[in-house]
Amino acid sequence: MRLTQQANYSVRILMYCAAKKDEFAKVSEIAQVFGISEYHLFKILPILVSNGFITTHRGRNGGLKLAKEPAEITLGQIIRAAEENFHLADCFDEGSYDCPLLSMCDFNQALNDALESFLKALDKYTLADLTAKEGDMRSLLNIAEIKTA
Repeated sequence: MRLTQQANYSVRILMYCAAKKDEFAKVSEIAQVFGISEYHLFKILPILVSNGFITTHRGRNGGLKLAKEPAEITLGQIIRAAEENFHLADCFDEGSYDCPLLSMCDFNQALNDALESFLKALDKYTLADLTAKEGDMRSLLNIAEIKTA
């Protein structure tokens, strides 16, 4: 199984927002840090917003923020939202019934069981788990610490 760029970028965006904590993240910052075009990021944002992972705020001081605590967002939820389909073989696609074995074959069921196990494993990890090394994460992402007076 190979995840799409959309799923990969979705995880990266959310990890960046988690590392920013209560600060707003800018799309331009995320694009620069990960070497991703802003265009691709803007295509992904509606998915993250509609699934309740982030909120967006317009204006000069706006940007992106997590809509929930990182511990409330599982990797499985992100992948399910970001992937358009999980057709591991042609027989997963209801419109593709050209295999003569379809009525007796358990290949589809085996793949379905594997997919369920895969997603169940991802559900064990939260965004908080992925960003637990807070200082290191902020450093790797070039996020400056906010100075408080």
